[in-house]
Amino acid sequence: MSGDVHAGFCERRRVRFPPATHLVVVCSTRQQAIDGQQRAAMVLAGIGLSLSPEKTRIVALTRGKEGFDFLGFHMRKVESWKWRGKWYLQRWPSARAMGSIRAKIRALTDRRHVGLALSVVVERLNPVIRGWGNYFRVGNSARKFHQIDSYVHERLAILAANKHQRSGRRWASDYNLAWFQRLNVHTLAGSVRYGSANASR
Repeated sequence: MSGDVHAGFCERRRVRFPPATHLVVVCSTRQQAIDGQQRAAMVLAGIGLSLSPEKTRIVALTRGKEGFDFLGFHMRKVESWKWRGKWYLQRWPSARAMGSIRAKIRALTDRRHVGLALSVVVERLNPVIRGWGNYFRVGNSARKFHQIDSYVHERLAILAANKHQRSGRRWASDYNLAWFQRLNVHTLAGSVRYGSANASR
C-alpha cells in the first residue's frame, strides 16, 4: 500500500450471489491506475458485471492529498510527527462508520428508556460498543475511540439527568468521569492495536 495513486473498484449486484466485490488497487502513477481500472472493467464485462460509477474513483495519496473509504475505514497518508517528510498510510473509522455507531448509541440511550435502570441500558450498550471497537481497533483509531467514549458518557449522563428531572447542562458536573466509570461501560480507549507500516511519499 505504499504507492502514490489509488484506484478503487467496487461492484455491486442486486442478487444474493455473488456477493458485492470491493477491490483496491494501489499503483505508482495515475496512468497505471487508469489502465488498471480499464482492465478490471474488461474482466468484469466478460462475466456480466460492471464497475459501479458512483463507487469507482482514482485517488492521489501522495503526501496526504486525498483519502478514501474502504470497508468502513478511512485511509489516508499522514506525515510522521517524528520524521518529517515521511508519510504513512493510516486508517481509522470513516465518517459513515462514526455516524452509524453514534446513531446506535443514541437509540439505546433515548429518552424513552428513562424508566429503565442505567445498569440495563449499559448491559444493552456494551455488546454494541465492544463489537464496533473490535472491528476498528487495528489501525489508528485512538482519537475516534476517545470521541465515542465521550459521546457514550454524554448520552448516559443526559439520560440520568432526565431520570432525576434535572434540566440544563448540569449533567457535566453531576455525572462526572468517576460516575461514568462506576457504570462499568465498555470503553474503547486503550484498545487500539497499531499495525506495522512502511513510510512513503
